[in-house]
Order: sequence, then C-alpha cells, then structure tokens
Amino acid sequence: MPKMKTRRGAAKRFKLTASGKLKRNKANHRHMLVRRSNKAKRKMRQSDFVAAGDRRNVRRMLCV
Repeated sequence: MPKMKTRRGAAKRFKLTASGKLKRNKANHRHMLVRRSNKAKRKMRQSDFVAAGDRRNVRRMLCV
C-alpha cells in the first residue's frame, strides 16, 4: 500500500497544535474591508480553531 499523500492546500491552511487541536485563520479579510468596523477587522486577524463538525475531514486531508 502506498503512503497517504497530504492535501497541500489543506496543509497551507491548517496547523496542528501541540494539544491536537486544528488551528485556522478567519475568513473575509482579503478585500472590501472599508465597510467593516475596526473591531471586526481586528477580530479577523486572530486565528481560530476548526469546528467540531469539520475536524474529522480536516484531519483526513492532513493525514493525521
């Protein structure tokens, strides 16, 4: 059986923390930021964790 290949797009978007959680960046921070409040833009800078319902799929993509 050959080795499992990591999905490279997922590897660039998600990081595995030491405790086993999956870290991700927040969406909607690329363009059209004029209409957003400073508070919303500031919150988007911070990373977040992958939701419980998506963890299994993301782990599979990362071959973890």
